[in-house]
Amino acid sequence: MKTAFLFPGQGSQAAGMGKTLAAQFPAARAVFEEADDTLGFSISRLCFEGPEEALKLTENTQPALLTVSVAAFRVLEGEGIRPDFVAGHSLGEYSALVAAGSLAFADALGLVRRRGRYMQEAVPPGVGAMAAILKLPEGKLDAILAEAAQGEIVSAANLNSPDQVVIAGHAGAVGRAIDLAKAAGARRAVLLPVSAPFHCALMVPAQTRLAPELEAAHFSDLRCPLINNWQGRPVTTGAEARRGLFEQIPNPVRWTDSMRLLASEGVGRFFEVGSGGVLAGLLRNLDPALPCIRFGEAADWEKLHAETAR
Repeated sequence: MKTAFLFPGQGSQAAGMGKTLAAQFPAARAVFEEADDTLGFSISRLCFEGPEEALKLTENTQPALLTVSVAAFRVLEGEGIRPDFVAGHSLGEYSALVAAGSLAFADALGLVRRRGRYMQEAVPPGVGAMAAILKLPEGKLDAILAEAAQGEIVSAANLNSPDQVVIAGHAGAVGRAIDLAKAAGARRAVLLPVSAPFHCALMVPAQTRLAPELEAAHFSDLRCPLINNWQGRPVTTGAEARRGLFEQIPNPVRWTDSMRLLASEGVGRFFEVGSGGVLAGLLRNLDPALPCIRFGEAADWEKLHAETAR
């Protein structure tokens, strides 16, 4: 049975994350210490104690989630549990590349810290928005987005599952798309509490600013394939990995395609590595027969061992 490690992105953060991992596992504790030293401030305290408002700031959220995911990965790696494939949702692609041996953890920390800042600064507060659309009848999304735009930007940002699409763009266009989606039969269409409209054309300034830093960073070829966000396809070289991180910033996360590809490659066991359980829920929505084991806290350890012993 092949195994895939999935790494969560922004929205999975919560004060207290990683605290029990660091307390119980020396390998996890070492990751938090490295993150504190690299960043020059205590990201570990922010993860363990909050406050939530500081943790929600994009330039803090991104290195915090990366650190928790890598800490959890190091524990699994130390126990001999290794992936045949990796994938990460948006920010999580950086965690996945660390796990695949392509990107050094310290380099990833610096990149995501600046990535978060650039994404936050790309759009003034209140100009952009994101919304989740649930159970929209098939084939209606493109027409809704075209009608809602009215000269503004609105597009699919996260193609998360057959029943969930997240859209992003100018606040007015997103609001119009919400109304149109409801009228077209969506079960639910709601604004998301995010600080910027990620994965749409409004993020091009952030992409431009991050480009030279991605070029300067060292990317090794991967120890196992990554299914990237930009194309939803396997990549194995450092050059492909770098290009994917550049292209994902203004383009949609093709998560449904990525999970279907992993299933078609014979993956029968998934681990969500890091904070929360968002990705396990999306996978369950796609195919309830695909098991996803969560590992982000010490309490998950016994359940993980029970599942892997089967």
